[in-house]
Amino acid sequence: MTNVTVFVVGVGSTGLAALCAVTYLTPSLRKVLTDLCGTAERANFWTAFSNLALLLMPLIFALHQIPEGNPEAPLVFQLSRQLEWAFVGLVATVVMVGLVISRFIPRPQGIGVAAGQPKPSQGALGGATPSASATGTPPAG
Repeated sequence: MTNVTVFVVGVGSTGLAALCAVTYLTPSLRKVLTDLCGTAERANFWTAFSNLALLLMPLIFALHQIPEGNPEAPLVFQLSRQLEWAFVGLVATVVMVGLVISRFIPRPQGIGVAAGQPKPSQGALGGATPSASATGTPPAG
């Protein structure tokens, strides 16, 4: 094989791997984004945006890695070096998308509050209304 063939096979393999990742992640990504975005239209946009990033970033890494001009270097090693950088791009993009999405996932209220203590949103009274004696109104009954 020539260097051009190795390069084309590497880019094609990268595209196939990225397409597999997109196909695998899209259903779950769409559900999470629909929940976070509130509407299907917004989720569809961000899903398409994420899918494009997941496809293009590994291809950019693969295109950047040109096989060496050394004809004695085994072709499989030249191809593996190109694919290595392509997979670095794919993993970096998946991690980036995951980190960005995780920042927008709402956290449950009250985590880290000891049992029996009021939640921060309840204030010092713990959400209770003032007693009758504190308001100056005589007790009923």
